[in-house]
Amino acid sequence: MRHEKAGRLLELARLLASTAEGLTLDEMAERLGVGRRTAERMRDAVREVFPQLEEVDDPPTRRFRIPAGLDGLFQAPTAEELAAVNAAAEMLAAQGAHARAGALRSLEQKVLSATRAAARRRLAPDLEALLQAETIAVNAGPRPFEDEEVLATIREALKSMSRLRFRYEGGSTPGRVREVTPFGLLFGRANYLVAQEDADGGPRNWRLDRIHDVGVLEAAAVRPDGFSLQDYADESFGIYHDAVQDVVLEITPEGAEDALRWRFHSNQRVEPKDDGAVMVRFRASGMRELAWHLFTWGDKVRVVAPEILRRTLLVEIETARRCHASGSDVGAA
Repeated sequence: MRHEKAGRLLELARLLASTAEGLTLDEMAERLGVGRRTAERMRDAVREVFPQLEEVDDPPTRRFRIPAGLDGLFQAPTAEELAAVNAAAEMLAAQGAHARAGALRSLEQKVLSATRAAARRRLAPDLEALLQAETIAVNAGPRPFEDEEVLATIREALKSMSRLRFRYEGGSTPGRVREVTPFGLLFGRANYLVAQEDADGGPRNWRLDRIHDVGVLEAAAVRPDGFSLQDYADESFGIYHDAVQDVVLEITPEGAEDALRWRFHSNQRVEPKDDGAVMVRFRASGMRELAWHLFTWGDKVRVVAPEILRRTLLVEIETARRCHASGSDVGAA
């Protein structure tokens, strides 16, 4: 068996060992990027090596899994994988996300402790070389708030599908005690709990650094059918949610190369023009955050639509102009 084919079969075996409910043939094909017939042949080859592969009836189809997992012999990490985990932990720590950084470091230690001694000795030189040769360039920005106790309590409520009570030092009535149905956590430039307070209201973002005295209630949390945290996050350019707009941006030929590699939004469509410019279209809310971002493009971008984005950008530009013009006058005096 060729090395590449053996590697692909081991990849499939790991997928089948990492799922509790199992994978269908179509799901195997999608994960591996192959056709259904190829996935079927690979499944049969995996069965020859791992006879513990079992079938689970899930009408109208069948699922396959390796319920007992794989022996550590097949699970030794690579130096590149361990370096990536280490880099991710360092990046989170540099951003102030110490709770998640600690979770990654704990995972790294568990992986190493489960790795055979001979494999660890082989990994050590390459891993040390990568750790010395790679580092993270930290971008300027706010340090997100991550309190381990707050995060742990919110996650407990999310796992048990229970309501939360906390004192919120924000909004129009700071210090008011809230009882909410938690939907999830948004991590970014600032960290938020997404939750619904009133049955008739929609989800709202609650800043984690303003949440105090948080506790899990015994009351069950009933979430709306079909709610997707990812879809909710994708509605906005950043964190703030307001009316969804059809955004159209024209990037000049001078900025086209960057625009073709840039991700403005998850649902964006990028269309090169004959003159070398690029049109970018997407639907999103959060026009103020988008206006802030467009500052970084200088004269390489023009807002075609919506009008509210163009006006917001003009207001932000004028605010910055007045501030800096005033500063210049004071300095000159």
